Amino acid sequence: MHELQWIREHAEEFDRGLKRRGLPPRAEEILGLDRAWRAATTEAEEAQSQLNRIAREIGAAKKRGEDIGTLLVEAADLKLCADIRPGEAAARRAELNQLLETLPNLPAEDVPEGADESANRVLRRHLEPPVFDFPPLTHDIIGERLGLMDFARAAKLSGSRFVVLKGALARLERALGQFMLDLHTREFGYLEVAPPLLVRDEAVFGTGQLPKFGEDLFRTREGYWLIPTAEVPLTNLIAGEILEESDLPLRFTASTPCFRSEAGAAGRDTRGMIRQHQFMKVELVSIARPEDSESEHERMTACAEEVLKRLGLPYRVVVLSTGDMGFSARKTYDIEVWLPGEATYREISSCSNCGAFQALRMRARYRPAGGKGTRPVHTLNGSGLAIGRTLIAILENFQRRDGSVAVPEALQPYFGGQKVID
Repeated sequence: MHELQWIREHAEEFDRGLKRRGLPPRAEEILGLDRAWRAATTEAEEAQSQLNRIAREIGAAKKRGEDIGTLLVEAADLKLCADIRPGEAAARRAELNQLLETLPNLPAEDVPEGADESANRVLRRHLEPPVFDFPPLTHDIIGERLGLMDFARAAKLSGSRFVVLKGALARLERALGQFMLDLHTREFGYLEVAPPLLVRDEAVFGTGQLPKFGEDLFRTREGYWLIPTAEVPLTNLIAGEILEESDLPLRFTASTPCFRSEAGAAGRDTRGMIRQHQFMKVELVSIARPEDSESEHERMTACAEEVLKRLGLPYRVVVLSTGDMGFSARKTYDIEVWLPGEATYREISSCSNCGAFQALRMRARYRPAGGKGTRPVHTLNGSGLAIGRTLIAILENFQRRDGSVAVPEALQPYFGGQKVID
């Protein structure tokens, strides 16, 4: 959400930010609705104030036995205005809110400008891609040959974009989640949370998925939404609250199933586990002071990178362009892991600084120490990591000629000491 007072004071800067997002200017339209809303509100308040004055005069005139006909006519006119103007003010404010709710966050100044992912900029790389003495296979072929990855039975149960993992691969998925949670809680200071997987409209609105992206989500008949990511419940833990500055930063992590309709991905990544309706992910969320959010963004990204470093997986970090960022983000780093079977890098984590955008939607604030009033917090979120895609990366990067897969050393304690999946 955008702060109306800021738009009033920075209309040109607001439109410039929208232009960098590839959107037309909207400040004039917003400020026009704002003026109409404030004028109707002022007229309603003035009419009510005058009506109160007339009521007192009518009472005094009655006591004196004077004619009150003229006063009653004036009161009727004022009452009509007092009755109509609040409705007009509410309608203009609703129209204004509906417009503001559909506009994305403005990009940070150092975000590269571009229409799509082609303008993303690579910042750094870690490890060189492995070299095989045989043609590397994709994860779905590896998993099916092991007899531990079953897409056919998943389709029988649920349709396309689902998978059944069995035996060592089911254990590998579980081991990855435990490894990531232990790393983030024991070494990086995140608080583990087990949140609900079903949330109300307000929670999905607060993080920016509603009202614009409802088609990407699953909804129950009772009106709950299945979470597309644990970002939704973790960030909304502080919705509507006023925190103390001394409480910040707050850092939360959770390992949850995630559910996405993939409505905009028709025909893309239909094979394998890359793009599923249901998948496991470890999420990181930070709540920070505005002056700390940039350094917190770097810290969060480093925490996610450390998972890949410990597992020995090659990756690169890219900063997304203005046209490739998510709706709520002001700056995003994508971590992309190397997949030998596809001979390409694939996103395995997105770490975003959302600034005050989500906090304004959630009405989440903090009280500065020794200061007056309150300020919106800044919110950040990132995958630490997507478990399914990490499993994919392990299968492809640690595959062997005989069809077996080596278990990364960091995972072996979570795997009963087993070193190979065969």
